[in-house]
Amino acid sequence: MAIKSETTKVLILHESRDDAEHLLNLLRNAGRAARGQLIDSEDSLTNALNTSHWDLMLLRPETEELSAQQCIALVARQSRDIPAILLANNNDSDTILAGLEDGFQDVVPSSEGERLLLVIQRELKNLKDRRQRRQLEISLKESEKRCSALLATSRDAITYVTDGMHTYSNQAYLDLFGYEDPEELEGIPIMDMVASEFHEAFKQFLRAYTSGENKTNEFSCRGVTTNNDEIECSMVFSSATYDGEPCTQIMIRTNKADAELQEKLREISSQDLITGLYNRSHFLSELEQSLEWAMAQNRVGALLYIQIDNFTAIKSQPEIGVGGADIVLSDIASILRKEIPDTILARFDSDIFTALLRDVLLENALKIAENIRANIEHHLSEVNERTVRVTASIGVTVVSEDAGNAHEILGRAATALERAHERSEHGNAIAVFDPAQERGEGDIDNVERLQQAIDRGMFKTLFQPVIDLRGGGGELYEVFVRMVDEDGREIAPNEFLGAARINEIGTHIDRWVISQSINTLAFHRAKGHETRLIINVTADSLRDETLASWLQEELNRVALSSSALILQFSETDVTTYLIQARNFSQQIKTLGCQLSISRFGCALNPMNTLKHVEIDFIKLDGSFTRDIGTPENREALKEIVNEAHALGKLTIASFVESAGVLSALWQIGVNYIQGYYLQTPSEQMNYDFTSE
Repeated sequence: MAIKSETTKVLILHESRDDAEHLLNLLRNAGRAARGQLIDSEDSLTNALNTSHWDLMLLRPETEELSAQQCIALVARQSRDIPAILLANNNDSDTILAGLEDGFQDVVPSSEGERLLLVIQRELKNLKDRRQRRQLEISLKESEKRCSALLATSRDAITYVTDGMHTYSNQAYLDLFGYEDPEELEGIPIMDMVASEFHEAFKQFLRAYTSGENKTNEFSCRGVTTNNDEIECSMVFSSATYDGEPCTQIMIRTNKADAELQEKLREISSQDLITGLYNRSHFLSELEQSLEWAMAQNRVGALLYIQIDNFTAIKSQPEIGVGGADIVLSDIASILRKEIPDTILARFDSDIFTALLRDVLLENALKIAENIRANIEHHLSEVNERTVRVTASIGVTVVSEDAGNAHEILGRAATALERAHERSEHGNAIAVFDPAQERGEGDIDNVERLQQAIDRGMFKTLFQPVIDLRGGGGELYEVFVRMVDEDGREIAPNEFLGAARINEIGTHIDRWVISQSINTLAFHRAKGHETRLIINVTADSLRDETLASWLQEELNRVALSSSALILQFSETDVTTYLIQARNFSQQIKTLGCQLSISRFGCALNPMNTLKHVEIDFIKLDGSFTRDIGTPENREALKEIVNEAHALGKLTIASFVESAGVLSALWQIGVNYIQGYYLQTPSEQMNYDFTSE
């Protein structure tokens, strides 16, 4: 079973460090990046809560100094929202009931790994929903404040009515009808503001409006002021809330109103002020209308859900800031207008754009998405005399008669966007919502299909430069592999390596990648380049006692020096197969190759691994770079780098997406960096190392 997301930070209460490490490996093997900390006392838990944020607690009933009940009580006292799962000794109903009554989100026997993964997936989704709700509540309060300020100063006469009585009126409304104090209107029926000859028609309008029978929300009449003067006006009704209570908003338009201004105000109310595109609420309205159209006409369309990659990190750079980020947003909006001019376009969220394509088949929607992705990737924004380059990931879903409501369609598009991020750890990718995959039927789990791909060479290698921050490190690239299906679609490793691991054919894929990389490298070095490659290999190769001898034969075949290769395993694989990893590292060292360990720093005691395995490089887990903006994470990264250097290891940091991140890594002392800020993975080794 696969569950995937950003790095999950886990607090673990366990009597066995090895078993605690196994819990983290359980998450990682399911496709979820995880970093954990073992707690063994109230002080260690308090310190963990005070120095970082956490997503999950996995708790054994008790250890020598701390119990699970003490943990959740301490978390509750600090008002932290961290789901806690009790890892029980048994599965009897009394134990489960007692745990739930104590406040644990669930109780799972320690031996039931698959069930635990399902529970974790559920609880992390619930946590994500709660965090999003809190953010939305904050945004709502801020929006209400802005709306109240705009309402009070608006030149439109506006009132709010509950059960036919005034509850709030702005100054323009008071002035129009001749009132000096808002309190004078409290408790006065809206009917009193209408000339008597219109009362009966107004009552009928109100009844029809309340029941939803009206085809219009506008009523024309003559209003009555405090001086009994009558004014020709039109009352525009809409549903609203005031002080959290449902009510009706009525906007009064008089014949003297500037029609052009009114139209402009209506236009502004549907626009995003930064980009000039539609805003979220207007897009939702358009999407609902498109669904009605799809059902009535039996037609199809598509929704593009476009997110700027690492936008928060870009915006947080001092040299860019909020103003510079707005320029980037405006540039993206211009690209979208140019690429799809006759389309409903919106800035749906801070870093998300949406495009509603009517009467467009999925195949054409994907072509449009690819054009947008490529145009954004190659666009350069000028911000404060600096050049800013961004990429975007795009989720695509069909809009059709059976696609559900607007929120469901948006959910599908967001899910597709997540798949795009999974396909490429750096973003800049496109994915389509696949219902079969979401039901668990889309994984590449057929060993015959994988074997066919190996036999037919249906893979491709990409190369990304790894740059020495201090200079003098020479030309170094990391090799990435993609599987290519019958339609030419590139499939990321996370979609097929799990199946390869289950069927124990990871070694076949590794040997294909190594062989192809050696061929390419030998040809490249023949041109005078002193290039080296970092090649990722799976746990299957770690346990393969024949790989070292096979590798020697491959190197001899192309007369390539073994010093040109660096084999790289993940920290999870090394800690899981520590004895095999130690033996393998000795064989590789004898051969003359170097070794690297990737996704480093997520184990409970990562430095302990370096004492058992002969490693030359450590590639830090990407979460350290993504979280580098917070002081506690920066300190944690600095501590790991310093400890690694003390052991004579060279450090590599990935996910370098901005100059700000690069500068921070330089100050921390990282040796090598890689990321989209430098160059995206490419089929060619063409980075200009002389410019560094």
